Amino acid sequence: MTLKALIVTGLAAASITVAAQEKMVMVGGESMLPSKNIVANAVNSKDHTTLVAAVKAAGLVETLQGAGPFTVFAPTNAAFAKLPAGTVESLLKPENKPTLTKVLTYHVVSGKWDADALMQLVRKGNGSAELSTVSGGKLWVVMNGQRNLVVKDEKGMWSEISTYDVMQSNGVIHVVTSVLMPR
Repeated sequence: MTLKALIVTGLAAASITVAAQEKMVMVGGESMLPSKNIVANAVNSKDHTTLVAAVKAAGLVETLQGAGPFTVFAPTNAAFAKLPAGTVESLLKPENKPTLTKVLTYHVVSGKWDADALMQLVRKGNGSAELSTVSGGKLWVVMNGQRNLVVKDEKGMWSEISTYDVMQSNGVIHVVTSVLMPR
C-alpha cells in the first residue's frame, strides 16, 4: 500500500470514528451534532424555526449558547401552530418580551437530563418526577408506557416527547409536541 493510500485510509477511519462518537440524531431533516451547542443545532432544524425566532426575539441566544448544562424541551413548529391564532405573533412583539422569555425559559431545566435519567427520576417518584424550570416554574414528567415519557405543564396540559436525547455540547434537547405553558 502506498503512503498516499495509507493516509487516505487513516483519514477515512478517523472520520468514521468521529462520526460514530457524535451519535448524530436527525431533527427537522438535519443532523444534530453533539459537538455543537443548543442554539447552533436548533438553527439547523427545519422543525424549529418558530422556536429559534422566539429565542432570538427574547434575547436568549447567548444564554442557550452558554455553559449550561441545560435540558430543553423544544417545541416544534407544529407545536406552536396548536396555540390559538395570533398567539405566536403577539408573543414576538417587543412589548411582550417578558412574557415570551417566561414561556421559553419554562421549557429549560438546569442540568443534563437524558431519557434514562428522567425515567429514573420518575421511578424514584413513584410514577412522576417534578422538575424546576429556569423560569421558576414546575414541570412534571410521567411514564406513558415502558419507554415513553410525557410532560405536564402548570396549566395541566400534556406534551409528548417525540425525540429523546438530542445531545448538545451544553446539554440535551427533547423534542416535544406541544408548547408548555407556565401559570
